[in-house]
Amino acid sequence: MPKESDKPRTRKPRLRKPDATDGAAIWELVKSCKPLDENSMYCNLVQTDHFRDTCVVAELDGDIVGWISGYMIPDSDDLFVWQVAVSPQARGLGLGREMLRSLTERSACADATHMKTTITKSNEASWALFKAFSRSIGGEIVDEPHFERDTHFEGQHATEHMVTIALPEPEILARAA
Repeated sequence: MPKESDKPRTRKPRLRKPDATDGAAIWELVKSCKPLDENSMYCNLVQTDHFRDTCVVAELDGDIVGWISGYMIPDSDDLFVWQVAVSPQARGLGLGREMLRSLTERSACADATHMKTTITKSNEASWALFKAFSRSIGGEIVDEPHFERDTHFEGQHATEHMVTIALPEPEILARAA
């Protein structure tokens, strides 16, 4: 009988909608992906339950190695991406960009005309991801200060810049894949 370590490993993560049983593993993943803000485990449970149609989990060999939390902004055609986490074991696979693309292809996001997220100026990995995603779909990316250090965070957190990516029409987005 083959040992667990003898099983063939795949390098192609499986992307899917999360469910509430993923909450604890997502929480652990986010904690391991500095400088992401650690929300409570309960927050991740609510995201997997209430916002599962606009969130993405990536599994590799049975482990959760990727996570995107997002939602459609109320009274808007904008998709807000709250967090993107990719485990060190899955880095270099283009997983972040693939999860973003997968999210934009979901029926729950079909009416999205823009993708938005907030990023601090020092978070080079997030800037690189969203710029690469924007280039890959032929979108335009702009940013401006949104949640400011002194006004919103009492000096306790760096200014978060609102990054906006214009999304192409769904049929154009599908051809870019």
